[in-house]
Amino acid sequence: MPRSVNHVASRARRKNFMKLAKGYFGRRKNVWTVAKNAIEKGLNYAYEGRKQKKRHFRSLWIARINAGTRQHGLSYSKFIGDLNKSGIELNRKVLADLAMNHPEAFKAVVEAVKNK
Repeated sequence: MPRSVNHVASRARRKNFMKLAKGYFGRRKNVWTVAKNAIEKGLNYAYEGRKQKKRHFRSLWIARINAGTRQHGLSYSKFIGDLNKSGIELNRKVLADLAMNHPEAFKAVVEAVKNK
């Protein structure tokens, strides 16, 4: 009995994968094996980049908070430690936004932390 191969499905699968290679340079866009490797690597980079994005934003927020607290005579670590002791529950994202865009509000938070 002859071997049954579903060419329709396999071609459709390759076609969908090749759509992801649109915009690639050279053989990466039209040769199946090269494109497959490039796409898999690109998807891995995208996955890892989504994790790195969170790390990078957290470090950016920390740098902004540190710059804001040093203007008021505190270090970042001292400020965060006192913030936790004082019971004020503001995350780093909000604190960084206050430090950048609302310095008077950030100053009030720093003063509240200093006084407790």
